Amino acid sequence: MSRSFRFWAIALLLFLVFLYLFQGILLPFVAGLAAAYFLDPVTDRLEKASRSRAVATVLAMFGFYVAICAFFLLFWPLLESQITTFAERLPGYLEEIRETVVPYLTGVFAELSPETVGKVKAVAGAEAGKVLTWLGGLAEHVWSGGLALFNLLSLAIITPIVTFYLLRDWDKIVRQVDGWFPRAHAKTIREQFHEIDRTLAGFVRGQAMVCLLLAIFYGVGLTLAGLDFGLIVGIATGLISFVPYFGMLIGFAIGITLALLQFAEWLPVVVVASVFLLGQVIEGNFLTPKLVGKRVGLHPVWIIFALMAGGALAGFLGVLLAVPVAAVLGVLARFAIRRYQASAYYLGTAESASENKEKT
Repeated sequence: MSRSFRFWAIALLLFLVFLYLFQGILLPFVAGLAAAYFLDPVTDRLEKASRSRAVATVLAMFGFYVAICAFFLLFWPLLESQITTFAERLPGYLEEIRETVVPYLTGVFAELSPETVGKVKAVAGAEAGKVLTWLGGLAEHVWSGGLALFNLLSLAIITPIVTFYLLRDWDKIVRQVDGWFPRAHAKTIREQFHEIDRTLAGFVRGQAMVCLLLAIFYGVGLTLAGLDFGLIVGIATGLISFVPYFGMLIGFAIGITLALLQFAEWLPVVVVASVFLLGQVIEGNFLTPKLVGKRVGLHPVWIIFALMAGGALAGFLGVLLAVPVAAVLGVLARFAIRRYQASAYYLGTAESASENKEKT
């Protein structure tokens, strides 16, 4: 084992230990780093106009937080009203679902033998218990990982401070980190960091715009379709579309269920379903190709796995780190595959040389 390999293996191990030990307090710092990374291109443009990095940083952060506050101030009164109304109607919805589903299941079970019914109930109960236990553990881990931080208002207080200092000194930090690279491999490492940056920028910034536009489309579309709570369902569907396909499927299931409970005719239900299908067509054929692009290199299945694994391992912090880690691993995996395909192990030159030497 080479000294270089041992050095990087120990460095990676220490980094993982650091994340494990301090995961309870890292969330505002990681959130600040993510915000600084997101705002850096805007700050660079403002710096060229203002000739001051500090002024550009203040302007970029001010615009960012004003946009967030304006969004909540604009939609929160209506969202709050719909959430309250939904909570009041939820018991009635559950009772209506019970009255619809139970007779159907009773009719199905009546045609089966008692032994078969017992087996089905046992299997369904066991599997449902496993799923609920897993979902409960995941939700508890995510919630407990962020609850203390939210109670201390660290996200609201520390994150803007971290964002400001990282964003102001971003170029200096990049130059300093670049100076730490081993000189013999600096060019290769720099190329991989550029690839990671391209992947993250293409996905995170592009996907954020896709989610925002989808939230607006679904919210307006479902509201115009006459669906009760259409705005909150639409906005939630758009925002969780960060997880490919999962967000749309969850929103579709909730929207169709509410439509079936609300409307007595099939036409409004078809209109609600058409809103979701049209949104999926727009996302797949226009928004994602234009804003995210096809060269990002993050497969939807890989993203879903990364988000679920991150949430299970480190709660909300893990979810926040999931996509960057997935991007880094994807870039490194593609680099390793290219090196392997250029090596003698793949081309077979080492075996050929060895065989020729044995023959002679």
